[in-house]
Amino acid sequence: MFLGTHSPKLDDKGRLTLPAKFREALAGGLMITKGQDHCLYVFPRAEFEQMARKVAEAPFTNESVRAYQRYLFAGTDEQEPDGQGRISIAPELRRYAGLAKDCVVIGAITRLEIWNAERWQTYLDEHEEGYAQAQEEVLPGVF
Repeated sequence: MFLGTHSPKLDDKGRLTLPAKFREALAGGLMITKGQDHCLYVFPRAEFEQMARKVAEAPFTNESVRAYQRYLFAGTDEQEPDGQGRISIAPELRRYAGLAKDCVVIGAITRLEIWNAERWQTYLDEHEEGYAQAQEEVLPGVF
C-alpha cells in the first residue's frame, strides 16, 4: 500500500527521487501517466497492466471510451528507478502536471500521485473542509 505525503524536489534534469519507503514496490518498473486534477499517477507495472486490460476491454465503439483510452495510453511513460531511486519525468508529463522544483508525492493505496506543491496545497485548501464535515456516506459500506 502506498500511503503518506512526501516532498521531494525535481532536479534540473527532470528527475524525481522516489520516497525510500516506496522504492522496493517500484523496483520492478513503473508506469507514469496523466492523472485527474492535473497530477501524475505512478503505478507499479503489474498494477498498471491490470488496469490497462480493464480499460482496453471497454467498448471502443463509444467515442468517450476511445478518447479516454487514447489520452491514457498516449500519455504513459514506462520507467525503472535508477540506483538512487530516481525516475525521469518526461517533459510533456511535467508540463501537464505543472511540475517545478517543489513537488509533493502522495500515496493513494495502489498508486502514487505526483503534484506541483502549490497545486496540491490549493487542492487541500479547497477540499479539506468538505472532508472534515462529511455527514453522509461517501463510500457506502466503508464509513
